[in-house]
Amino acid sequence: MTVPPGPQQPPAPMVVPAFFVRQRITLMVNRYEVIGMNPDGSEGPLLAFAEQKRMKLKEEVVFYADATKSRAVFRFKARQRLDVAAEHDVLDEYGTPRGYFRKQFGASLLRSTWDLSTPTLNAVGRERRQSIAILRRVWDFIPYLGDVWVPFVFHFDFVDTATGAPVMTSERQKAVRDRYTVTVPDPRLDFRVAASMAVALDALQSR
Repeated sequence: MTVPPGPQQPPAPMVVPAFFVRQRITLMVNRYEVIGMNPDGSEGPLLAFAEQKRMKLKEEVVFYADATKSRAVFRFKARQRLDVAAEHDVLDEYGTPRGYFRKQFGASLLRSTWDLSTPTLNAVGRERRQSIAILRRVWDFIPYLGDVWVPFVFHFDFVDTATGAPVMTSERQKAVRDRYTVTVPDPRLDFRVAASMAVALDALQSR
């Protein structure tokens, strides 16, 4: 007698409780290093190397195992073309969806707000300080001043929409090039989704 297989359980998430994201400045593409955090808070191994090609009709960022780019391990990709409220899917190396995020366009006019979802949780993330969010927008509209680059330090906090419990935080560090410290207190949040969201907060923030 053949016993029919039981329901397939989704793979367990890759859990990384804390890591860094560092942007590498280049002329033609945006590159990001996702670096593990050691228990003492120092930088650990390279976890992923990401590239964002500019001027694509559909936004896409590919994450590689290392800087040789010999193996793509996950990516996020927009469903719509050049849309400020585009929905983005996070896909593993086999093309299997692991999560999803999108920017709330209306709410983001005054304070950047993002929806983040996986099969096991739904979260919303907002800029931590309303005053910084407004200052960044005002600065961009001031003639001449808006063309002057200013490294505004802004942080994002993501909470579970059902419980209000913290899911993920991204804190921008004071540095010439963009650098972020990311913590993921909720083990349900897959590292691939967390890293994608963290990079998107930099790569797509001006959209």
